Amino acid sequence: MTPCACIRYVRFGLSKQDTQSEKAYALARGQFATLGVDTDAALAKLSKIPISIHCWQGDDVGGFEPSGVSLGGGLVATGNYPGKARTPDELRSDAAKALSLIPGKHRFNLQASYAETGGKIVERNALKPSHFQGWIDWAKEQQLGLDFNPTFFSHPNADDGFTLAHGDKGIREFWIEHGIVCRHIGAAMGRALGSPCVTNVWVPDGYKDTPVDRHGPRERLAKSLDTIFAEPLDANHILDSVEAKLFGIGSESYVVGSHEFYFGYAVANRKVLCLDAGHFHPTEVISDKISSAMQWLDRLLLHVSRGVRWDSDHVVTMTDELQAIAHELVRNDYLGRTHLGLDYFDASINRVAAWAIGTRNLLKALLIALLEPIDTLRQMEQAGDFTARLALLEDMKLMPFGAVWHYHCLQQGVPPDLNWMQEVCRYEEDILAKRS
Repeated sequence: MTPCACIRYVRFGLSKQDTQSEKAYALARGQFATLGVDTDAALAKLSKIPISIHCWQGDDVGGFEPSGVSLGGGLVATGNYPGKARTPDELRSDAAKALSLIPGKHRFNLQASYAETGGKIVERNALKPSHFQGWIDWAKEQQLGLDFNPTFFSHPNADDGFTLAHGDKGIREFWIEHGIVCRHIGAAMGRALGSPCVTNVWVPDGYKDTPVDRHGPRERLAKSLDTIFAEPLDANHILDSVEAKLFGIGSESYVVGSHEFYFGYAVANRKVLCLDAGHFHPTEVISDKISSAMQWLDRLLLHVSRGVRWDSDHVVTMTDELQAIAHELVRNDYLGRTHLGLDYFDASINRVAAWAIGTRNLLKALLIALLEPIDTLRQMEQAGDFTARLALLEDMKLMPFGAVWHYHCLQQGVPPDLNWMQEVCRYEEDILAKRS
């Protein structure tokens, strides 16, 4: 879509005066009140839910290492939409623009490969908090928390598809050292910003074809993780997380860090377990796993994504599964124990818009869940009146959620739906289109 076509589309859909939005909200508030739902209270809760917005959408997982290693680890960014960020300052500018279109106060999620080293080659096992000071300073200005990820891909020591489970002790120790320094970087971020930094470990280790030895790599991975997490760090500054995957490009037959492996490791070692919506079989959903995991774990990290055929990381849309995830978190009072992040990278569309679309959709899903008459539905279920439960759930689908969301955006000082894309188009014309 060209900028001009984009602006024509947005102008066609512009909403009317804010006073009409307030009238629509007043009517919606009355309708929800008949069901015992307080829309003002729901919006107050929504405004305090932070979403961790992923840096890698803005530059197609490129990072800023001067060595210029190409993307690896089974990760693929497809598309060539113009204007991707080429420098840390450009990425920060693009992210700030996206944040200005999203209601609420949120977080920003970084990979270790986004270090700022002044053009010098700094090996990943030698990274320091000072290499992320620019990000910390920016986060303070934006009033954001930061989250962090070691980067166990796109590196010569990961070319054969193994890192922490590698059979070569020297390569394995390199990646262990990387994990250790990244924990200290995450702790420094959390300390500086006054908010715990969720530092998440994901490795691509696995085989393309069926292995003979499934045990050995998993034993090595467990020992490597034990070494990385050996030093106790202040939980006020850092929360350690581990992330599983079903398969990836180059590891179709066997992934060392499977769901079962990391579920067991997280339970045994009291770590945060990351459930990524794209890391399971296409017929599996993470919404059904949340209540089971929460029986045994203190906290979860959710990477909200949209896998179409595999872990293809499409921009989050208002799918049934997205709404099911939100309902699980709200109905079971898990929001205080769950860290919400996004994980997708689409290079075929405007990257700023991709950030805004996905984050706004997750917030909309949470709002729909917060506006549900859960007490009434629970009473119906406990009484065995499943007919009434089904009828009310279906009737809720036509409730005026949109009027409440529109009012929330105006309250928070961001453009509502059908207005915000005009801001993206202006930014594309003024900034993105001028990048080579």
